[in-house]
Amino acid sequence: MTQTPDILCIGSVLWDIIGRSPTAMRLGSDVPGRITRLPGGVAMNIAATLARFGLAPAILTAIGRDAEGAELLAACARLGLVTDHAYLSEDLPTDRYMAIEGANGLIAAIADAHSLEAAGDKILRPLADGRLGTAENPWTGLIALDGNLTQSLLADIAASPLFAKADLRVAPASPGKAERLLPLLKHPSATLYVNLEEAGLIAHHPFATAPEAALGLLARGAARVLVTNGGKTCAEGTQGEGVIEDRPPPVLVTRITGAGDTFMAAHIVAERRGENRQNALAAALQAAATYVSGEIGS
Repeated sequence: MTQTPDILCIGSVLWDIIGRSPTAMRLGSDVPGRITRLPGGVAMNIAATLARFGLAPAILTAIGRDAEGAELLAACARLGLVTDHAYLSEDLPTDRYMAIEGANGLIAAIADAHSLEAAGDKILRPLADGRLGTAENPWTGLIALDGNLTQSLLADIAASPLFAKADLRVAPASPGKAERLLPLLKHPSATLYVNLEEAGLIAHHPFATAPEAALGLLARGAARVLVTNGGKTCAEGTQGEGVIEDRPPPVLVTRITGAGDTFMAAHIVAERRGENRQNALAAALQAAATYVSGEIGS
């Protein structure tokens, strides 16, 4: 029997291949370290964090019918994710992400999400065929949406009746894909989770601080935004209610990949249990700090 999910996580679910070294690195560095492979992708990271908090998230994504795909689905199921609605492709391989991290932060990363992009709106079929909703009776709960989808599909989602009643939580996959979110900027039920660089790319205007970025995105029509800035002051802005801010607790950073996804998931959970704006922001910052410090498992 298919489990009814608490939230839908739509976007990339793939294998993360991460090389980490405790040494500061530069272009051409060749240093000792550790290389890990674990389930990743923005939608996956958000879903896994939600599951750790006791929710039942469903993933809507594209996964290949290959050995890596079967292994990935099994790993997702072990983490408590609902995988029944994932699109399984006969001819598209399972996607991958590769990153190098040093003591001085993320050195470089490549996201190969071509199968997700090629699958297009096939991943949304459960929202239209009655399994999770229809155009006449759309999904009314939470949806976490990531920017690994194509800009044309994100534009379709912005105007689609399938998403008209959902509580949309939206995150770019990376600064390089931030502008894909432009169609969703003015969606009345969308909350955007971005970092300072991504906020500037979406607004086509650089910002000096997270509170300034939050005000700038609200002025451009966003309903609600959360802007992070590493270890510096972060902000949440809501139309008609202004901007609040908080600073993450200082920690020793041991990893970066997945921190923003953890922040977003923890904020969703805090709001779901009834926390006010200030407390929800603080809870999300604490969860992200705990994650980057390495105090919880990947």
